[in-house]
Amino acid sequence: MIKKRYFHLTEEIVKDNPKFCAYSAPSLDDRQEMMVVEIPKLGKEAAVKAIKEWGQPMSKITHLIFCTYSGGDMPGADYRLANLLGLDPHVKRYMLYQQGCFGGGTVLRLAKDLAENNKGARVLAVCSEIVTIAFCGPSETHLDTLVGQAIFGDGAAAVIVGSDPLPEIEKPLFELVWTAQTFVPDTDGAIFGLHREAGLKYHLRRDVSEIVSKNLEKALIDAFKPLGGISDLLLKKLGISDYNSIFWVSHPGGPAILDQIEHKLGLKPERMRATREVLSEYGNMSSASVLFILDEMRKKSAQDGLKTTGEGLDWGVLFGFGPGLTIETVLLHSVPTF
Repeated sequence: MIKKRYFHLTEEIVKDNPKFCAYSAPSLDDRQEMMVVEIPKLGKEAAVKAIKEWGQPMSKITHLIFCTYSGGDMPGADYRLANLLGLDPHVKRYMLYQQGCFGGGTVLRLAKDLAENNKGARVLAVCSEIVTIAFCGPSETHLDTLVGQAIFGDGAAAVIVGSDPLPEIEKPLFELVWTAQTFVPDTDGAIFGLHREAGLKYHLRRDVSEIVSKNLEKALIDAFKPLGGISDLLLKKLGISDYNSIFWVSHPGGPAILDQIEHKLGLKPERMRATREVLSEYGNMSSASVLFILDEMRKKSAQDGLKTTGEGLDWGVLFGFGPGLTIETVLLHSVPTF
């Protein structure tokens, strides 16, 4: 699992494209021309590093998943990335456009299904996001965009997912135990984005943090149903005494959302350490964010000498939430760091 920090938009680009700074000036063509090139190129940098760490030849990759909220051309960024990497022409490709901030969870869910239902499959999953498609100047009538301009950032992350790892060759980082996607009823319009002549326009309702925090516990309870549901007996068997006994990978939508989650579920500050670290260092990178957090968590766990990749804990949960309002849930089992 490898992350790549990046910031594409420069002062020179803005000067050459003054329409980018206006809130509603037509500029989609110019933005798209950049994204068609830059999105797969950034994804390649993350993918190359992930493959190198994996240690297997590129020819072993059987499936490719690519996720981004930029673009929409045909052929897509998945095709371009496959060519940039030199993947086998027979690689099975899946292109996910316009998923938004829950996309990282979607990628892991799809990769898990592909790996478990195709013997010997090795799925390269790549999330690549660049905010140039949505950058704009302020608008007095759309103040919510100021929050996005301040908090969103560029980044790409890549991970290889498989089933039945080869002993002494492949070293798993986390086990994907169970996944689910759900949308919260009656929240249409809470988070949405529109591709228009001026680029990608996104809007956030003021109550997003409250909606997320109110519905996260139900998603968490549902995550443990395949293991028998959250019962005192099961939790004791798994070594879970409360929500602070599991590790947390929450999409870093913003400080207000993380504050609400901590308060609602009674989480100690250290449970959100990795999430807040990524938000502070890289910003909200949409689909790539949760993969950055997993990478940060497993590296810091090893540095601190903790026994597992999940901050020394065995069980954890990953949440992605975005347009809809949609929630992706991944139940994780950590592995030993040594």
